[in-house]
Amino acid sequence: MYAIIETGGKQIKVEAGQEVYIEKVLGEAEETVTFDKVLFVGGENVKVGAPFVEGASVTGKIVKHGRGKKITVFKYKPKKNYHKKQGHRQPYTKVVIEGINA
Repeated sequence: MYAIIETGGKQIKVEAGQEVYIEKVLGEAEETVTFDKVLFVGGENVKVGAPFVEGASVTGKIVKHGRGKKITVFKYKPKKNYHKKQGHRQPYTKVVIEGINA
């Protein structure tokens, strides 16, 4: 059984026991988090939401919080003596999916 959930403005396909990296969510490590925005539940019985599946949820346990690799943002305008260099590290949360309730 698998599900497609929406979190952090993104849609993610998850299965029980899977480790996923998602946009940062509130909570400490070893806490349980519930995702109520379930768009699709697949398996033997398929349920499609409009936009969300009624009564379906996905539970997971937060493993850790972290920040991704650094990316460089460089802005430049020729002949105008303008350049700007910035770095960015996106925060993430590592979650282990415990179960799909549908």
